[in-house]
Amino acid sequence: MNKKTVKDIDLKGKKVLVRCDFNVPMDENQNITDNTRIVAAIPTIKYLLENNCAIILCSHLGRPKGEFKPEFSLKPVAKELANLLGKEVIMANDVIGEDAKAKASKLEQGQILLLENVRFHKEETDNDSAFAKELASMAEIYVSDAFGSTHRAHASTAGVAEFLPAVSGFLIEKELQFLGNAISNPERPFVAILGGAKVSDKIGVIDSLLEKVDTLIIGGGMAYTFFKAQGYEVGDSICELDKLDLAKDLMKKAEEKGVKLMLPVDTKIGKEFKPDTESKIVAWTEIPQGWEGFDIGEETIKMFSEELRKAKTIVWNGPLGLFEFNQFAVGTNRIAKTLAEIDATTIIGGGDSSAAVKKIGLEDKMTHISTGGGASLEFLEGKALPGIECLLNK
Repeated sequence: MNKKTVKDIDLKGKKVLVRCDFNVPMDENQNITDNTRIVAAIPTIKYLLENNCAIILCSHLGRPKGEFKPEFSLKPVAKELANLLGKEVIMANDVIGEDAKAKASKLEQGQILLLENVRFHKEETDNDSAFAKELASMAEIYVSDAFGSTHRAHASTAGVAEFLPAVSGFLIEKELQFLGNAISNPERPFVAILGGAKVSDKIGVIDSLLEKVDTLIIGGGMAYTFFKAQGYEVGDSICELDKLDLAKDLMKKAEEKGVKLMLPVDTKIGKEFKPDTESKIVAWTEIPQGWEGFDIGEETIKMFSEELRKAKTIVWNGPLGLFEFNQFAVGTNRIAKTLAEIDATTIIGGGDSSAAVKKIGLEDKMTHISTGGGASLEFLEGKALPGIECLLNK
């Protein structure tokens, strides 16, 4: 992944198109509720300003499915970015239309223009070459800094690189450095924690990590498929009956590779899928009918924590329970606290695990929190990411 960055190319005074990830959560009044992704783009923007670039930013927001929908406008992002930078951010009313083209052509060094949501055009997700060419025509250099979208071959994430010299920004450089090192050259013991609801979402990642890790910890909803594969009852817990053979194969592969595969030994179960449901902790072999597993139990928390304290590199993707409900967030929160206390490289792989760590205010205690859920999963799986592949090699 030895890709050129903004530091490896002459940018001075150039007009630069930057693909950011401004897909931020908003409330019903279009107030941004978490600006993490906007903050993450600032180091690259500031570096371009220092080099007297004229900066054209683009991003998607939500899923407008190729239509102009005002609720998916990037106008609130322009406002937030201007506040954070203490500098005007000019907003275009379209993406490749007359307004965007006119504002881009008049843009001077040190000025910033934000184009409207690229997904207002279905050509974006189709990676339409003519659309990518129009987008590229406004600039002289392309900078990719939206790691969370690099697993998509879209016009603004990959297509434009056919028409402009393409390099990464600092956010992508950091992602590749941490995730890349964890995968290719980890300090050992190397432990991976995988949570989330379904084995089917993580098959490739489990398979890939079994080639690399010393210990693989499995929690979350997918643990119940592994329990069932061993012939135990799981009550009403989430379980993929069509993946039992696969779970057996993965356990066998772990044994053959000498990887310690750790599953919960007890589980917190609830009567109903609601925050205040009746709950209790039982051994994983004793989940009664009519009950559903929602979290890992106390013995499991202790066992997983002991293993993590021996580790030197840890990658975590996916919560270990139904962390949206406080009474079933205990396992996820306690494991996050363990990671915050230990002297190891701790990499949180985006998505719900990042949300869980942020929810309890421990993000600054982790070595690296990935900004891309799907992208970091595919990277860990060893897949080629179109938005990275298209960048110039060093």
